[in-house]
Amino acid sequence: MVNSANHYDIIIIGTGAGGGTLAHRLAPTGKKILVLERGDFLPREKANWSALEVYQKERYHTDERWYDREEKEFRPQTGYWVGGNTKVYGAALLRLRERDFDRVIHKQGFSPEWPLKYADFEPYYTQAEALYDVHGARGTDPTEPPCSQPYAYPPVSHEPDMQLLADDIRSLGYNPFNLPLGLKLNEADRTNSPCIRCDTFDGYPCLVGAKADAEVNAIRPTREKYDNFTLITNAKVLRLHTSKSGREVTGVETEILGERQQFTGDIVVVSCGAINSAVLLLQSANEQHPKGLGNSSDQVGRNLMKHLATALVSMHLEVNQANFQKTIAINDYYWGEPDFPYPMGMIQNTGNVLADMLPAEAPALMAPLVKLVPKYERDLIAERSVGWWLQTEDLPDSNNRVRVAGDRIYLDYTPNNVEAGDRLIHRWTSVLKSLNRSAKHVIPFSLYPRAEMPLQSIGHQCGTCRFGTDSKTSVLDLNCRTHDVDNLYVVDGSFFPSNSGVNPTLTIMANALRVGDRIAERLK
Repeated sequence: MVNSANHYDIIIIGTGAGGGTLAHRLAPTGKKILVLERGDFLPREKANWSALEVYQKERYHTDERWYDREEKEFRPQTGYWVGGNTKVYGAALLRLRERDFDRVIHKQGFSPEWPLKYADFEPYYTQAEALYDVHGARGTDPTEPPCSQPYAYPPVSHEPDMQLLADDIRSLGYNPFNLPLGLKLNEADRTNSPCIRCDTFDGYPCLVGAKADAEVNAIRPTREKYDNFTLITNAKVLRLHTSKSGREVTGVETEILGERQQFTGDIVVVSCGAINSAVLLLQSANEQHPKGLGNSSDQVGRNLMKHLATALVSMHLEVNQANFQKTIAINDYYWGEPDFPYPMGMIQNTGNVLADMLPAEAPALMAPLVKLVPKYERDLIAERSVGWWLQTEDLPDSNNRVRVAGDRIYLDYTPNNVEAGDRLIHRWTSVLKSLNRSAKHVIPFSLYPRAEMPLQSIGHQCGTCRFGTDSKTSVLDLNCRTHDVDNLYVVDGSFFPSNSGVNPTLTIMANALRVGDRIAERLK
């Protein structure tokens, strides 16, 4: 192993919503920062916008194989790129509801109370929305928490066919609102708009750099502006080494282009995503930490959450002319309904349903048949479709966990809170069938993420290293520093005690800004 001659004030492992945002926050301190990313820059190529390449061939997903508790292998739907999974995310950036930070009773369990409250995150939500170009409108979401400032950018407008759909939904007594989205869109002057409102947004990389992802909005500007910032790509961190006392990380063992190197830093931050962060801590077990770093509580890897999700395609008689369809959201069932006073979840549009997505995204038993359907017939289906994405909170369960055995990664995961998710599907299907636009056929279908979110769909991963005040029941303290190792932090979705019903990404970004301020204070 080659020992790097350079010592850094801060080493950040990962460049996604957590690590990329944290690096952006800390660079102005002038401290010497090293960011290690196991992947490379995602290439700009025509395939970025190809449904065939993105969905059927999974061009931008890893080729790794993970395993379930029954030893069945699967290919996880995750990618290793500068910017992490934000390179292909749908950029729906929502705040947790104020009540989500409290203990919430569900039909089949409960979500635990967070040790910090919404007010602790609110200013950082505002900052994260500005950093990631979030377009939205206050006061239109009936469950929206209190906000200190308006959005910096106006909401993404509905195209005419989507506006008609939103109006129809509202006529039934619901409250559709413009989904908050992170993108570089100037609708007042389209000639100066990086975003062209294309039909390959949700789940695709952005060829023109108009999606507000962690590379474009955080890593790239930081790299260009600060000479105290070093980014090394194709650098897979294998394990963390500690001092003899076990209280400090003393080495970051990294493989770079087949050669092992070791870096040292005063502070080490793991930001690999909830699953891979847990994997790295578990793989770093040593004599002082026999269960893995930060794992005296035996909680590292436990309480994995990733939402219960289903995609519905409503098939209409009329052609849907909208080119950019991911603009409508509904939270009327977020906290339940009169005869079911338990949270049910959130409804959003997916991106456009394209013909070349259908063979890849059909349910497993149907996929061979769908592939036999001629392309022109798939086009007829796609152009008359609207995609809907339903997500329900899955509850923390210590048996839903990330495990490591040798060089294998295991996800032990059993869905829970399914009654609420099933009820949301039933209710929304009924709504779609009542629309004036004649949703004659509403079929459960597999879009990104796939129907009923099978194990490989891990886009909303969180938990695994929950934060808290008790070192016996949590991995991290309130500043996301591990209880057991003084200079080791975890800054990504791992810290969530519960999942809520909204997308986790904005909270990951906001928390990275919050923890960045705490680390900066420590280094003064």
